[in-house]
Amino acid sequence: MSTIAIADTQRTATPAVRTRLRLTRRGRVVLTTLAAVPLLVGVALAMLNGGQASAGDSASGGNHADFATVTVEPGETLWQLAEQTAPNADPRDFVQDVVSLNALDGSELQAGEQIAIPTKYATGE
Repeated sequence: MSTIAIADTQRTATPAVRTRLRLTRRGRVVLTTLAAVPLLVGVALAMLNGGQASAGDSASGGNHADFATVTVEPGETLWQLAEQTAPNADPRDFVQDVVSLNALDGSELQAGEQIAIPTKYATGE
């Protein structure tokens, strides 16, 4: 017994038929969710960061736009600056206010650096 191979002429003779992409309801939900998640994350981050900017001014109760500028002398510290500028104020409050106003990482100063001092200390209140 031998096997005879019959050529399938119909399959090779017809051109390839293009099938349209069909999305099921579940597929549309998945694609919509994948597109919406980054947008929602971006909106959430914008809301969180946007609130920080206004919270800084209202939390301290003062207006940071009023300040005097002082040039730091060699070897001068914030504590010495507090004693010179605001002798009647608590030096700890002065240092904290200057650090937060100037966005300093710590209380170290560099000679020649210009720092802002709140007006309430510059006027001696």
